[in-house]
Amino acid sequence: MTPKRVLIVDDSPTIRALIRTKLAADPRIVVVGEASDPFEAREKIKALSPDVLTLDVEMPRMNGLEFLEKLMRLRPMPVVMISTETQKGSAAALEALSLGAVECVGKPSFDRLSDTFLNLAELLVAAANARLRSPGPRAQIAPAQDFKWNGKVVLIGSSTGGVDALETLLSGYPRNCPPTLITQHMPEGFLASFARRLDGRMVPTVELARDGAPLVPGTVYLAPGGDYHLAVSPSDPPRCKLVASDKRNGHRPSVEVLFESAVPIAQKVVSVMLTGMGRDGAEAMKRLRQAGARCLAQDEATCVVFGMPRAAIEIGAAEKAVPIGKMSQSVLQLCAGSQMQFKSSRRE
Repeated sequence: MTPKRVLIVDDSPTIRALIRTKLAADPRIVVVGEASDPFEAREKIKALSPDVLTLDVEMPRMNGLEFLEKLMRLRPMPVVMISTETQKGSAAALEALSLGAVECVGKPSFDRLSDTFLNLAELLVAAANARLRSPGPRAQIAPAQDFKWNGKVVLIGSSTGGVDALETLLSGYPRNCPPTLITQHMPEGFLASFARRLDGRMVPTVELARDGAPLVPGTVYLAPGGDYHLAVSPSDPPRCKLVASDKRNGHRPSVEVLFESAVPIAQKVVSVMLTGMGRDGAEAMKRLRQAGARCLAQDEATCVVFGMPRAAIEIGAAEKAVPIGKMSQSVLQLCAGSQMQFKSSRRE
C-alpha cells in the first residue's frame, strides 16, 4: 500500500515533534511536512498535496475552526483535529466534526505525553480513506409522530463519523422516544460536551449515563467514558450500569461491553451499529441477535468509515443495512406498538 502523506499543523513544536515521533514507525504513513499556523499550512497543502492533515484547534493568526471551514469549502480533504479536553476545547472539537473533520483526538497534558497519540497512525490511515461529508448544514429529520413505546430498549455503538450519524438519527426521535444507550468512542472531556450539545439540539433529554439510573422513555444515555464502560443492568426495570474495567478492543467505553451486557434481555433490545473503524461490538451484537434482539447496521454508502458496520454485517450480527437518513424510522418502528408517521427532509 502506498503510504498516506500526512501534514502536521500545530503551533507547538513539542506537539509537532510528538506526533511525528508517534507516526515515524508506521510504514503506512509518511509525514511530508509541518506547519505552525493556517497560513503556512495553506502553502504546504498546495506544495505537498498531503492525503490527510492533523490540525490544532487553537492557533495564532487564524484558529483551526476558521481554517477548517475554509478548507472544507475550497479544497475538501480528510482532517483529524487535535484539541484540548477542556470544556471550551471539547466544544470546539465537536464543532470541527460538524464542519467536516473526520475525527478529533485529545491534546495531551504534559504529565501523560508518553501514552498520547498511541492510535493516531491507525486513525490517520482510516481518515485518509474516509468518505467526506458534503459541506453545508445537515438536513434534519422531523421527529416521529404518534409514537407509542412497546417496551424495547435501544443500544447504539458508534465511532469515527459518529457525531454526524448520531445527530441525524436522534433528530428523528420524538419526545417520548424509547430509552436509548449510546457508546461513542471519544475522550471523556469530549463526551461531556457532546451530551450537552445533543441535549440542546434534540427533542428528547440527552445526558451522561449515571450508575443505577433507570431507563425511562424520553431519555438518551451517553456513555461517560474515562475509567468506565456503559452497560445495562438486567434488573426490572433495567438500569444503567457503569463498569470500571480495562479497555475492550482497544476502547473504553467499548461497544462490546454495552451489547454484551444486554444479552440476558435480548428480546427487549434493538441494537444499532453506526459508522466507525475496527470491529468493536460485532461479536456481542451477534450474540444479541442469536438471543432474540433486533439488530441493524448503517449502510456503506452513508458511513464515514465502514468498519464496525461491515464487521457486524459480515458475521451475520446485523440483519439489515440501513441508510443513516432512515435509521431513526427503522429503529422506532421496531420499538413501536402502533403505526407511526414520518416526514424526512434529508436526501437518502
